[in-house]
Amino acid sequence: MNKHLKLVREFNDTFLLSQTEPYAYTHLSDMDIVKYQALLMEEGSGVLKALRTSEMVDILASLVILAYCALDAIARQGGEVSDSSVTWKHDGFVVSIMRILSEKINHCTSGSTEDYSAVYCLCAHLARCFINADFDKAFSAIHNGKMSKLAKAPDLSECLFE
Repeated sequence: MNKHLKLVREFNDTFLLSQTEPYAYTHLSDMDIVKYQALLMEEGSGVLKALRTSEMVDILASLVILAYCALDAIARQGGEVSDSSVTWKHDGFVVSIMRILSEKINHCTSGSTEDYSAVYCLCAHLARCFINADFDKAFSAIHNGKMSKLAKAPDLSECLFE
């Protein structure tokens, strides 16, 4: 099982949030798909707002939070993260990030774990390749903040390389 999905499952178990047991796959209801689509769009908007400010710590935090949301949709279904290749290459334009992020989020209207996995994989890729950050460390910090019910994201400046 993907280590980040395992952390999301731990969060859901701790706070008694509904999720299907691993590998006992169920489909999301239409209303759940709508709920997750709204959450993904909201968190995706957070990434775009962070990109506009060019604050690397904020961009990293918003990417991790978006990835967490995508993993929650997978956990809810009892699915597993499928390795999704990311074709985005750093071309120097922030608009290309906006395009691919919007495209991946839009595909999640299918409700399929593969599409949620693609959002997660893109977030990890952008954190590592665009921001040059330790995605694993940042994900753990966000997770620990959620587990301790912190209202705001922890400082992720230690997760940035350079």
